[in-house]
Amino acid sequence: MEFFQQMNQETVIRVVLLASLALVLIGLSQKVIPWIADRLSGRHRLYLLATVPLTRLVIILASLWMIISIVVDPKAQNIFALLGTLALALGFAFKDYVGSLIAGIVTLYELPYRLGDWISVDGAYGEVKSIGMRSYEILTPDDTVVVIPHLKLWGEMIFNANDGSRHLQCVARFYLHPEHDPGLVIQALEDTAMTSAYLQLLKPVVILASEGAWATEYRIKAYPVDPRDQFRFTTDLTLRGKQALMALGVRFPAPGVPDSREGA
Repeated sequence: MEFFQQMNQETVIRVVLLASLALVLIGLSQKVIPWIADRLSGRHRLYLLATVPLTRLVIILASLWMIISIVVDPKAQNIFALLGTLALALGFAFKDYVGSLIAGIVTLYELPYRLGDWISVDGAYGEVKSIGMRSYEILTPDDTVVVIPHLKLWGEMIFNANDGSRHLQCVARFYLHPEHDPGLVIQALEDTAMTSAYLQLLKPVVILASEGAWATEYRIKAYPVDPRDQFRFTTDLTLRGKQALMALGVRFPAPGVPDSREGA
């Protein structure tokens, strides 16, 4: 108990005021910074959104340090001894939780994902909407919020589709009967992509083809203006591309399951 200063009414009031001020500042940062970011565009918006968890971390650490300096006798050995004891106890009691917290701090420097990024983790794909100290939330295309602990950073592969930028590649696939004119097909698909209202004109449009066992696969690889338009963009390419191919008279394959008794 020699670590602690004598508690009185003034000390309690100061601790409560500091904690309340920290909560207010965290709440304001989570509302004001996204509000300002929504009025920006491109990379500036993403960089500003990435400061939300960093700002929250700074407020929490600063408030904790001030509260400890009020409650604990301000001697260096007392402060370090108390922090060491607390860290050891919490480390055993909340191993996974602490691991997620440490991984959350690592994300502030490595930035494997940021607010506004489209990522895939353990089969879940969506836009990063919130980054906390222990976990982060992504919103899937089906409007489902998935909460993922930062601990996944240590052992799972994280696929980031746009990596902090507004460039996100989309792919529209078409499967055609092998008997067709590839030159006409490629031209039709290029025209489909170049006339899309969602196309980002500064990025290239690439048409790839590969031969399969029962069909020729064509892929349109292009970029929408905004990553949030990726599903509208892919739908637009798919539907209008199909119309363009049907106008050429190209046949679409109808693969069947081979009968295992054939040739017996």
